[in-house]
Amino acid sequence: MQSKGYDLIVIGAGSAARDGANRAAREHGAKVALIERERWGGSCPNVACTPTKAYLVAADLVHGINELASKLGIEVGPAKTNLAQVKARKDALKKPQSKWVEELQAAGFHTYDGTAEFVDAHTVRVGDVELTADKILIATGSRTAVPPIEGIDEIDWIDHVTALELEHLPESMLVVGAGAVGLEFAQAFARFGSKVTIVDALDEIAPRSDQHAAMELRLALEGEGIPVLLGSFVQKVTPAETPARHVATVVPRDDGMEHEVEFERLLLASGRRPNIEELNLEAAGVETYKLGIAADERMRTNVPGIWAVGDVNGQAPFTPAAQYQARIAVEDMFSPGEGPAADYSVLPTAIFTHPELAQVGLTQMEAEEQGFEAESVLHLLKNVKRAAYTDERHGLYKIVFDRESRRVLGLHVVAPGASEVVQGLSVAMRLDVTVDELARAHHTFPTIGEGVKAAAEQVQATVAA
Repeated sequence: MQSKGYDLIVIGAGSAARDGANRAAREHGAKVALIERERWGGSCPNVACTPTKAYLVAADLVHGINELASKLGIEVGPAKTNLAQVKARKDALKKPQSKWVEELQAAGFHTYDGTAEFVDAHTVRVGDVELTADKILIATGSRTAVPPIEGIDEIDWIDHVTALELEHLPESMLVVGAGAVGLEFAQAFARFGSKVTIVDALDEIAPRSDQHAAMELRLALEGEGIPVLLGSFVQKVTPAETPARHVATVVPRDDGMEHEVEFERLLLASGRRPNIEELNLEAAGVETYKLGIAADERMRTNVPGIWAVGDVNGQAPFTPAAQYQARIAVEDMFSPGEGPAADYSVLPTAIFTHPELAQVGLTQMEAEEQGFEAESVLHLLKNVKRAAYTDERHGLYKIVFDRESRRVLGLHVVAPGASEVVQGLSVAMRLDVTVDELARAHHTFPTIGEGVKAAAEQVQATVAA
């Protein structure tokens, strides 16, 4: 058994892992080993956020040609999707695995292919090599959780990874889960031409979002002909000899009549599981909980010298948050306790459907639960001039603010380009912007972003009255 020593061992090679490794090497001169068992570069550039958006762009274009072009006086024939070509375009945008490894090694990292397994708190085994280090960063990410559906093992189900490998458009698709992944894929495949149905056990889609915003997005999806079955779960699936005739039995969470939905493809998007089973964490004494590895506000686990970042710790399952956590962890490694602790109070997020749903800060319910005397104001997208040019029917701007200080506590936008609107204003929120300052700010006309100012002006009008 070979043994090699390092300053830092990083388990994983995704966004958090690479950011942490880079900072440790560049800022602290650390000798770093990277271990990856499946996908160099991680999920985001290979099978998640980046390639998924290539599909969303294609779906938007198809929809625009078929639904909007004639209204604008543009004469075109019906657009049809060649899924094999969409896939080929997506694949062409990805970096080959060999290139990932080449670039990491050129940056001075030692790379190891294989499954990492703890031997003790400072030793990790990969194949026939044992690596040792005083500092270990776990960044192994997560994977699709398979819900307890009777007959699920008899169905060739897909998820956000395998859906991107399809070359033939399914006649129909049942999407289990109405979070960001389920909603984005549901709308994309519906616009490509599949008959799509969404099922979720909760009472509204997008559970992390403001209820008004989530409802507005649901109405937009339903307006495109995508049924959304809420408060329901898939009890069982029955395979058929003809794939397009598989049957799902959908049962209401509370009392009600069950019904059947036919589908060709079943897409699972109802949750994630942390990638921890193969790590042999017991050998190192690392504690876990239902969402993954338990870590504090500086990403420390209960074992000195071991940190956990990204999806594997269950704190904030977003790529930018994973990178943010890695920076906090590395700073704590080399300057213990001196750097800032994690703060997610101003964390912009988005669901990249059309319209997009983006938000930052608190919902009104969360604000009230935290003791604020919260108020909110709504402005509809249809009242924004720019929206009329593309016949936008669904969308809103919602500002949640503290009644006494007037400080903006949350911003929720459903609109084309909502992610860009919220991203820009998240900096203002970090600087404690007030709703009155938003109302007085200059804006560009005509833009989607001016809806935020219009919403804020409603608050001033109410005060003046």
